[in-house]
Amino acid sequence: MLAEIKGINEECGVFGIWGHEKAAELTYYGLHSMQHRGQEGAGIVVSDGKELKAHKGMGLVNDVFKHAKFDDLSGRVAVGHVRYPTQGGRGLENIQPLLFRSQTGGMALAHNGNLMNAHKLRGELENEGSILQTSSDTEVLAHLIKRNGNKTNEETISNALNQVVGAYAYLILKEDKMYAALDPAGIRPLSIGKLGDAYVVASETCAFDQIGATFEREVLPGELVTISDEGIKSTRFAPRYGRKMCAMEYVYLSRPDSDLNHVNVHASRKRMGVELAKEAPADADMVVGVPDSSISAAIGYAEESGLPYEMGIIKNRYVGRTFIQPSQELRELGVKMKLSPVRGIVEGKRIVMIDDSIVRGTTSRRIVQMLKDAGAKEVHVRIASPSIQNPCYYGIDMSTRKELIAANNTVEEICEIIGADSVAYLSAKGLEEAIVKDKTINQGVCMACMTGEYPVMEEGEAEINYTRC
Repeated sequence: MLAEIKGINEECGVFGIWGHEKAAELTYYGLHSMQHRGQEGAGIVVSDGKELKAHKGMGLVNDVFKHAKFDDLSGRVAVGHVRYPTQGGRGLENIQPLLFRSQTGGMALAHNGNLMNAHKLRGELENEGSILQTSSDTEVLAHLIKRNGNKTNEETISNALNQVVGAYAYLILKEDKMYAALDPAGIRPLSIGKLGDAYVVASETCAFDQIGATFEREVLPGELVTISDEGIKSTRFAPRYGRKMCAMEYVYLSRPDSDLNHVNVHASRKRMGVELAKEAPADADMVVGVPDSSISAAIGYAEESGLPYEMGIIKNRYVGRTFIQPSQELRELGVKMKLSPVRGIVEGKRIVMIDDSIVRGTTSRRIVQMLKDAGAKEVHVRIASPSIQNPCYYGIDMSTRKELIAANNTVEEICEIIGADSVAYLSAKGLEEAIVKDKTINQGVCMACMTGEYPVMEEGEAEINYTRC
């Protein structure tokens, strides 16, 4: 479903390129392909080998760069960022990449994820005399790097990374080098590609396809990659854990044409639908998916169950973003503006409605009611993931436990609340079976928001990060 309606949002997406004459322009297209990962702001920092130059602003990528003069962003190296804020307030000062200047040169940081011990580290830095200019946890790493020495290199970056706890994918740009780092559990996605002789790094491989680059490999958990005119070099700043890629990347957040940790997102969603059909069959006439992220699972459910898949709900792709407001009233209005039932398809039919998740339940209730108002005889809701019962600390703007419908109600109660004829969720085992196809490269997925089993925790930080991850 739609992030702005649903209340599940990724923190951001990062993109970097080294060694291309059109670095800024290609970064623009890379960010555009990952617009779904953040709509609050965007930015690009370019290096011409001597200095770092930035352009960033509030809004969508097209809006931010509508009047940008790319001739002023000349250089063969660039990093970019699209942001959805989970840590730090909304405002231009928090739009990334963050750019810092000192007597030893400039440094730009782009970050996807969340630092669980950011509050504690900010306090330590302030007690030592640091003055932080933003409310973003991303700035903490810059100060830690500088505290470890005057130079920004593998040693100072590694020392800084070993002081932060959480889930993160970083791009760090200096005038003469670009660094990419992934947290030791590999919770957030980050991949490396090639475009001719140029290196490309991105949160999702769909960005490679956008610019014509080819996938080379994943950045490994606990790995620091250095890219320069001398080539690419890998160092390890932390022991590699068994990788626990965020399950919600596959369930909802990433584009279906992206490959995450060697697993295609569309294929994994389709397998979720297959597993769901095995676990929770329904006596119905057709299968309908809620656009867009649930369509793949709906196709898998239909194929496995032998029921026809029909386009019983359509999405209006031409509605503006003016309704995207924090109030629940406007959020519910957004459902009607974005989604519409197809009466000629659903009238008089028993429907299996496939969705990727239920967060608050209000959106599901509206969609079920819309289908019944359009004449659907029965609506059986099937969710292609386990129920969400816990907050996320790793970079997804998840509601508090108080707001999560599954944390406070049984499945039977949820069924009554949303007005469905039946409700069933995919099991944690079924979800992992759908995603993890080769345990030699993926030792499982992070399902903490569903199971409560957190792969990374920082004692004393849970309350600080309870509302926003």
